[in-house]
Amino acid sequence: MEQANASSGIAVGDECKMKFLELKAKRSYRFIVFKIEETSYQVVVEKLGQPNEKYDDLVASLPPSECRYAVFDLDFTTNENCQKSKIVFIAWAPDSSRVRSKMVYASSEDRFRKELDGVQVELQATDLSEMSYDIVKERAIS
Repeated sequence: MEQANASSGIAVGDECKMKFLELKAKRSYRFIVFKIEETSYQVVVEKLGQPNEKYDDLVASLPPSECRYAVFDLDFTTNENCQKSKIVFIAWAPDSSRVRSKMVYASSEDRFRKELDGVQVELQATDLSEMSYDIVKERAIS
C-alpha cells in the first residue's frame, strides 16, 4: 500500500489500482465505487459492478448522503454511429453529506484520480441530476 499523501493525508490501497486495471484492461467490471475509510484515511473498493450491470446500477450504489468516488466503463455510440468506450471518473459529493467528508474527498480527489491511469472523462456531482446518463454520454462524446 502507498503511504498517505502529505497534502491530503490519504493512502490509496493496492486493491483500488488492481481492480481499476481489471476494469480497464479486461473489462472485468462495469463500474467500481470507492470510499475513503475515515478512520484510516485510506481509499478502498466499496462495490464492484458486474459487466452486465448498467449505469443505473452505479447510480443506485451511491449513498444519498455520503461522498464517494466512482469509475464507470461507458459504452456509447457517437453521432457518426461509431461504437466507443470511455472510462468515466465521478466525484460524488451530495449536498446532504457532512462538510468534513466533502472537504476530505475534495482535497484527495486529484491525488486519487492520478492513480487511475486511463480515465478519459471526469464529472463532479452534488445531485443525481448533475450525473444523468445523458450528461455523462454528452461529456464522453465531446
